[in-house]
Amino acid sequence: MRQRQSAAVFIPSPGSGAPDTAFIMSPMLSRNSRSNLHAVDISEKSGVRYLHFGSDWVQGAMRIARPWALELAYTREMMAALLLRPDTGWPRRALLIGLGAGSLARFIYRHLPDCRMTVVEINPQVEMIARQYFNLPDDPKRLRIVIGDGAEYMLQGGDTYDLILNDGFDPDARAGALDTLPFYQACRARLGDRGLLSVNLLGRNRGAQASADRIGQAFDGRAILFPSCDSGNAIAFAAAGEPVATSLEEMREHAVELRKTTGLDLLPAVSRLQLTKSLPGGKLLL
Repeated sequence: MRQRQSAAVFIPSPGSGAPDTAFIMSPMLSRNSRSNLHAVDISEKSGVRYLHFGSDWVQGAMRIARPWALELAYTREMMAALLLRPDTGWPRRALLIGLGAGSLARFIYRHLPDCRMTVVEINPQVEMIARQYFNLPDDPKRLRIVIGDGAEYMLQGGDTYDLILNDGFDPDARAGALDTLPFYQACRARLGDRGLLSVNLLGRNRGAQASADRIGQAFDGRAILFPSCDSGNAIAFAAAGEPVATSLEEMREHAVELRKTTGLDLLPAVSRLQLTKSLPGGKLLL
């Protein structure tokens, strides 16, 4: 079964009973496969533009005045990988599964200028919408878009990456083949010596822990599930190659520096790790 990909976070539609919401495009039918159609809705409210796939699941968002910023909490949390590999110049190569509104791609393009990205998106309409409505950069040397199935792309083998960001869902927030043991094993095989995998899981879904367990199995236990952020999404990280060894204090220091240089605020993520006592002895070891 081919996987319809994009980001997913559950937020009540900004159009529901909101007189100040403007619908830019609703609906647009987009064909993801020979037999599946879904509507693409783009709306705006309070200076934020939203992408929907015919449901209340928000597939992406962009604050119009700050297009390079990560508007949704879970997208910020996915970039907590920068706390685990805080070296300047990491990552050099990143793979994104699922484009959505292009939030992660825009952030990396703006703030990590040495990084070359590949984005795999199954729906060609999503790329067009991201460019027209969500300021997706047009720079093939740094940002390459591959139209194809994310699971198939990983399983076929090929290039390796420093960072893989898996944020692929269908319009009903199902990950399908992107949440299987073979897929996570393929992710591990495609990571370099200092590679990290970052996965968006729906933390309020009963299957989130099962997903985290599959990731842990694929990476021989070198994985951690961060506590859910406000939206209910939980982000899992897994490491390949060189060990990750950092403390809460070091993560907090790096988070402060990132906030200064990029505007990305990861201090809430570090605080949740501390409050939930997720790290024995205050150390994160992967």
